[in-house]
Amino acid sequence: MDLSQHPAVRRSVLGALQEDVGRGDVTTRVALEPGLQGSAVMLAEADCVVAGVFLVSLAYECCDPRLDVEVLVSDGAAVAPGTAVARMRGPVASVLTGERVALNFVQHLSGVATLTRQFVEAVHGTSAAIVDTRKTVPGLRLLEKHAVHLGGGMNHRFGLDDGILIKNTHVALGGGTAAVVARARREAPLGLRVQVECRSRAEVEAALAAGADAVLLDNQTVDEVRALVRLVAGRVPVEVSGGITLESVRGYAETGVDRISVGALTHSAPAVPLHLRVETVA
Repeated sequence: MDLSQHPAVRRSVLGALQEDVGRGDVTTRVALEPGLQGSAVMLAEADCVVAGVFLVSLAYECCDPRLDVEVLVSDGAAVAPGTAVARMRGPVASVLTGERVALNFVQHLSGVATLTRQFVEAVHGTSAAIVDTRKTVPGLRLLEKHAVHLGGGMNHRFGLDDGILIKNTHVALGGGTAAVVARARREAPLGLRVQVECRSRAEVEAALAAGADAVLLDNQTVDEVRALVRLVAGRVPVEVSGGITLESVRGYAETGVDRISVGALTHSAPAVPLHLRVETVA
């Protein structure tokens, strides 16, 4: 899929420009002579996995279609400090006006991809996959999950409409695990598996007895997860979640779980430092 043409992505970029530029870039208008032409380059300041670089072209296209934007690295590329990510040529005022929006997108998404790559590398050699969650910045889910994919992670549900995850609230309100799972299997759209969140051995046993397609072990210690993986014994896939960090993820991966979901990939990834440097002005 070409995300640059996706309506949600274009809305995000246009909204960001409207938010930042408002009625116009007053500083650039009063500080520079009109008609200045030149070029600028976007540079990485740290080792990172670049994500969302195509948004540089989209942001500047929306800002001023007269600008020529050349993307110099591919999405998902691992780059070193000083690497040129993109180059812009044309009206200098437009380069400066779109600078912050372009940088904000690439810095944030590269941060998501870079953190994901660190988690993926931390579990290398195990059978566990790193998976994202729905804990995303409102309006940026598609882009953030794209960044997770570029970092080597897997995407969980994109929304409430493409997966069934029964939580303790559903169980409490729906008459118990057996009743809720039976209802879900009966009413589920074709192809959607039924996953049940479990916080104890009793809940895992109830989910298995009810015919769940997968279980999600929430907020369990490594030792508790190891014991529950033995209980499941490969009958269904096992996912684990809940406060898992770079320091603890290897221990969870070595318990034999199939997937480790990490909300921090999207809600707590630090932005990657990049900056724009004007090279020539004519």
